[in-house]
Amino acid sequence: MKLKSLIAASILGLTAGGALADGHGGIKVGMITTLSGGGAGLGIDVRDGFMLAIAQSGRTDIDVIIEDDQQKPDVAVQLADKMIQSDQVDVMTGIIWSNLAMAVVPSAVAQGKFYLSPNAGPSQLAGAGCHQNYFNVAWQNDNLHEAAGAYANTAGYANSFILAPNYPAGQDALTGYKRMYEGELAGEIFTELGQTDYAAEIAQIRASGADSVFFFLPGGMGISFLKQYADSGVDLPVVGPAFSFDQGILQAVGAAALGVVNTSQWSKDIDNPTNAAFVESFQAEYGRLPSLYASQGFDTANLLISALEVAAPADADAFRAALKAADFDSTRGDFAFGPNNHPIQDIYAREVIQEGDIFTNRIIGVALEDHGDVYAADCKM
Repeated sequence: MKLKSLIAASILGLTAGGALADGHGGIKVGMITTLSGGGAGLGIDVRDGFMLAIAQSGRTDIDVIIEDDQQKPDVAVQLADKMIQSDQVDVMTGIIWSNLAMAVVPSAVAQGKFYLSPNAGPSQLAGAGCHQNYFNVAWQNDNLHEAAGAYANTAGYANSFILAPNYPAGQDALTGYKRMYEGELAGEIFTELGQTDYAAEIAQIRASGADSVFFFLPGGMGISFLKQYADSGVDLPVVGPAFSFDQGILQAVGAAALGVVNTSQWSKDIDNPTNAAFVESFQAEYGRLPSLYASQGFDTANLLISALEVAAPADADAFRAALKAADFDSTRGDFAFGPNNHPIQDIYAREVIQEGDIFTNRIIGVALEDHGDVYAADCKM
């Protein structure tokens, strides 16, 4: 079955390879992700990266049921209930947004399901709310923002203006930046989730006396802000996490993003064979360069596959131990789980560049090395 047909079949709730339909066993994976609206590009990339890894594995025993959460917590909860109670999935994955993760994950793991997060990493699930069946394959929300704060120090920024949307990941973002950043704050704003007009915020930045701007505005929010910022004439250096400068966003932003430094645990130019093969095969299959989100979906699927080589989810203890071992080749190179099942990994500083007609990123250094998260100390697993 060709990959695009495999994805289409999975969206309809059919089998990924036929084993389940033939009654030969296998596992069911429930993927709830954002496939419509302003955040659709993120969910599509997670889905495509995940399904590429499934296809490349050659396994015919993994049934992936894919549903669109529409970026709405109530829809995500309804879909999760259906997947757990009616579809009887073994493993869940896919959620992009932290407010949706908080609505779904605690209930899912309490019912004995395994959840592998390819993106959202709210602090609540890394600390006191950690769970043995919850594994984050991307990062804890604060991490990339902590790296941005560390980079700001090395760049000599001493008076940053910071802003992010007012939801769990946005709150974690500003917390993370301030944890590592050693300078003063010229201003701090929480914007509305989904906001598209930033004239008022840019006016505040202009009047603030800041020497730099840090922002976390994923998806369409980041596109809107960067275009308006570039048009405003405010000429302060910008630093941020990859979410606003990733491959799926840069083409829409264009030259306004050139030279911006952003932080990421992944980049297409990480020099290892797995990453090189992933970038090449993703571009060949989908006709576009992969994003951060695509790499996270790909790694999440390969983690799952590595655990299935050891045990089935029905053997919960053995399957859990196999996940914890993280015995797979990550696009990031070195990858390990900390005590709270969140990654320990390098986080890079990247610069936005132009290659021909394509805007993309290149690594300029390591912002944080073998970095975990501060919430692990509160996890009592």
